[in-house]
Amino acid sequence: MCNSVGKSRNSMVKGLVLVAALLLIGAGAVFALNLPGLGKCEKVTAVNGVVSIPLAKVADGKAHYYAYSDAGKVINFFVVKAKDGSVKTAFDACDVCYEAKKGYTQQGEAMVCNKCNKKFATDKIGPSSAGGCNPSYLPHQEAGGNVLLKVEDLKAGARFF
Repeated sequence: MCNSVGKSRNSMVKGLVLVAALLLIGAGAVFALNLPGLGKCEKVTAVNGVVSIPLAKVADGKAHYYAYSDAGKVINFFVVKAKDGSVKTAFDACDVCYEAKKGYTQQGEAMVCNKCNKKFATDKIGPSSAGGCNPSYLPHQEAGGNVLLKVEDLKAGARFF
């Protein structure tokens, strides 16, 4: 009788350890996928001082997240085609909430700050909506079917990350 109780207790402990390990792995995966630069961002590199992203890749109206690395610093940004047809680029951070390093999530036609939950219409993102919790504007050009971002402009947003 004592032997079967010991085996039963041993099996229960092993089961609890397995459940705890699975919970930790799951929580770690969720955490990693929500950190800027992990999970949601595609890594990009520059050629001759310019990062190039095909317009066709971002033409679906969804926010596309990217990460550019410079001297060990990862700079996150997004590209989204607004409902008016214009392409918008911004750092995945703002002047107010950037220290939380939570960035933005898209909800329909708006980008939502993951820290304070303020919503910003995608078609309003740009140089005239700078400051506050607005997505921090990232200048770009469009040429040859690509969105072009200068490395110097990306580096200017390094302070957010």
